[in-house]
Formats: sequence, C-alpha cells, structure tokens
Amino acid sequence: MDRGEGIYHILALTAVAIWGTTFVSTKLLLAEGMTPAEIMFYRFLIAYLALKLYKPTLRLPESWRDEALFAAAGLTGGSLYFLTENMALQITLASNVALLLATAPILTVLLSRLWLGRSERIGRPLAAGSVLALAGVALVVFNGSFILKIQPAGDLLTLAAALTWALYNICLKKLDGRHSTLEITRKVFFYGVVTLLPVFAFTPLRFDTALFRNPVVAGNLLFLGLVASLFCFAVWNTAVKHLGTVKTSNYIYLVPLVALISSAIVLNERITPVALGGAALILSGVYIAENGRRIRGLKPIHR
Repeated sequence: MDRGEGIYHILALTAVAIWGTTFVSTKLLLAEGMTPAEIMFYRFLIAYLALKLYKPTLRLPESWRDEALFAAAGLTGGSLYFLTENMALQITLASNVALLLATAPILTVLLSRLWLGRSERIGRPLAAGSVLALAGVALVVFNGSFILKIQPAGDLLTLAAALTWALYNICLKKLDGRHSTLEITRKVFFYGVVTLLPVFAFTPLRFDTALFRNPVVAGNLLFLGLVASLFCFAVWNTAVKHLGTVKTSNYIYLVPLVALISSAIVLNERITPVALGGAALILSGVYIAENGRRIRGLKPIHR
C-alpha cells in the first residue's frame, strides 16, 4: 500500500465499518413498523436535504450524458439496490442474501474489465484474496448454522442487488474525472429519491408525526441519513476516485463481519467459533488482496 493511498484505504474501511452496523438500525426501524421503502426514502431524503443546506447551488452537468450517468448512479446505488435487497430478504433466508451480496466485488472486477478495459489491472493476489474473503463471508453469515435453502426468486433478486452495486461503482468512475465528490454524492441521493417514488403508487408513503417523535425512529433515521448515507457515500465515492473500483470494492467483504459484531453487541445475537474462523479468513483475504502485490488504481477518465 502506498503511503499516499493510505488515507483512502482508511476512508473505505470507515465506510464499510459503518455500513456493517446499518443492519441493526434497519431491524430496529422495521420493528417499529416502518417498511423497507419508507426507511430508504427518508434515509436518502435526509442526506439530500443536508447536502442542499450545506451547498444550495451546484454547477449544471456539462452534458445530458453526464446527467444520465448521475441518474444511473442514483438508480443502481440507491433505489434499485435497496429495493432488490429488501425484496430478497422477504423471500429467501437472510444468510443467503448476505452471502450472495458478497459477490459484489467479484462482479465489480468483471464489469471493470468489460467496460473500463485495461485501465484496471487484476493480479493474482487480488483473485486469491477475494476467494479467501468470500469463503470467510460464508462462515460468518451462517454463523455455525449451515442451512442453505435455495429460493430461486429471492436468490436471483440478491444477485441483482450485487450487480447494481457493481454498476454503481462503474458509474462513479466514469463521472469522477469531471465532477467533484460533493456533486456526485448529492446527485446520487436526488435520483435515489426520485426513482423510488413510483413504488409509493402501490404502497403509499406514510408521514406519521407520532412515529417520528419516537426516539428510536428519529435517532436511527438520522444515523442512516447523515452518517450511513451522507458521510459514508461521500467517503466511499472519494475512495473509488483515488483507488479505483476494484481495490475499493474489495473492502465490501468486511461488511458481514462488522454486522456480526454489531448484532452481537446491540441485539445480543450469538457468535460461534465458526464465525470467528470466518472473520479470520475475511481479514486474511482482504490483507492479501491489498498487500500481496501493488494493483494500479484507475486513472480519471477525461473526454
């Protein structure tokens, strides 16, 4: 790892560490009666309004092609990702979802080679580390209970969610040469909210002031909106800009590990020796992928 890149690795680690705790916040909000679509809507709306207050005006895109990329980023990294993930959770096992979502870094590698070509180099350490980390993810998400129930619809939806996240990272890389991280992040939240609106034609959006006065609801929505969305998307986008899609996405393997720890602390869920072994594999895999041999990041794309 180059010393100059160290700060961006720290930013990526910080983002995934916080994202790993969002499963707990989401569970608490679901227990209070909120729907997945409502949680995602208010989460992104809070983040967008906060950015709007911070910087009311941003320069217009240089072309409609850029605006289309912004919309694609908001769709893939926002509404489509969260909807497919939450729909999958209602159909298949949570362990299936967690495991299949961990394929996002691998899909990112494949899509990077397909659309970004030789600007992204993939070495053996990255491939070996990814396989090792994915094996660790499998142990962590099952946590000593090896139950794999195949539910084609739910599993396909989960793979679709992983694919949309990989596409989101590709969109970021195509935009970062011409737009600031702040501009990209705000546009992602805006289009994430806009593309979610059609869902409420089928399941009306509730605005219950009594619900928002509940400290559990208000606190967790603010955490998801300001910290897990606004802060994490900004630092993640910055990391992708400087490290490249492949390097940054490799840290996604750590999300199930953080979720396991936070669930044990907040929800008193059990951690088994199998899960601890999986945690060791994840950490080893990420270390090998990042330090086995220097992998060149993507250069900004200019037209």
